[in-house]
Amino acid sequence: MTSDLKELLDLAHRSVEIISSYQDAGGAYPASPAFPVYGFCWFRDGAFIADAMSRAGSATSAERFFTWCSDVLVARSTEIRSLVQRSIGGESVGRDEYLPTRYTVSGGVTGEDWWDFQLDGYGTWMWALVEHSRRHGTALEPFRPAVQLSVRYLCEFWRQPCFDWWEEHPDQVHPSTLGAILAGLRSASGTALLDDELTMRCQETCTSIEVLLGTEAVADGHLVKSIGRTDVDASLIACLTPFGVEPPASPIAEATYATIVRDLAPDGVHRYVGDTFYGGGRWVVLAGFVGWHEAITGRTDIALERLRWMHAQATAQGYLPEQVTTHSLEPEWVARWEQKWGPVATPLLWSHAMYITLAHTLGLLDQGTP
Repeated sequence: MTSDLKELLDLAHRSVEIISSYQDAGGAYPASPAFPVYGFCWFRDGAFIADAMSRAGSATSAERFFTWCSDVLVARSTEIRSLVQRSIGGESVGRDEYLPTRYTVSGGVTGEDWWDFQLDGYGTWMWALVEHSRRHGTALEPFRPAVQLSVRYLCEFWRQPCFDWWEEHPDQVHPSTLGAILAGLRSASGTALLDDELTMRCQETCTSIEVLLGTEAVADGHLVKSIGRTDVDASLIACLTPFGVEPPASPIAEATYATIVRDLAPDGVHRYVGDTFYGGGRWVVLAGFVGWHEAITGRTDIALERLRWMHAQATAQGYLPEQVTTHSLEPEWVARWEQKWGPVATPLLWSHAMYITLAHTLGLLDQGTP
């Protein structure tokens, strides 16, 4: 192994150590333990972190997170059933009544105002759970109640406008969110965890989502940030890899990838044009996602350069940040956010997870298991 590849692999090992060291005893992964407003657990971030740990061979860590998700959902089973029944009965559900997007590490509500109504995490955790089971042969039966609750919740509310991955634009419908929901429902319907009635409902919902994405979520040949818009968001790459909304080499997938790279992805990846959060810097997380898709579609050299860029952002302690603010889209906003929340979140466990995932996809982890 060359010294360059060894350094890349070393950071993958270090990333596993960092994630392991910060995982709560109850299984939750705090998004960023040193960044106060990120000291909570998101289903979305956590699911991708668990998937990375599963890939790296840390199956127990992943299973502890899935069990945490299950416990959170089962503890709210009465609430979830009530929300679904109210909606079926034609009653309006207020935005602040839906399940939150983040929880305390002990599984409780945060008690803080937040941009909470997000649906993607409740699909993403099911996708990651089933992928882990396929990878390691673990039993899914203990998760039956939580998966059924998630499926019923998503089948009822998938059409609702909600906050996107970045906790913005709550009055819009976002293909990245729909992709996560679709992946979760597809995964669940392929298991034995659902009865016939729920399997049929799940499959019907998947078909409805696929139709909507194929008819309303495309402009100029590519997927769009939100229904009714024409621009892209880098989170759309997840609709291609890993969620498979579009086959990786389809014309829509290729056009979506090409537009993201052209507009947002010089090396690290901006979220979207006009982003002002910490100036709209280049995200380590998104470099991992774009690189993952590049690796899957045979663009190995480009994907390896993404990994090298991610590696270059690590601190002396081996910590990866959420984003880097050099070459920001809106530099005047950097100081505003630093004044409000402090320096960029570092370490961000999701960044470390995407580094592991990209390293694994490129075959580096086959040369040494963390």
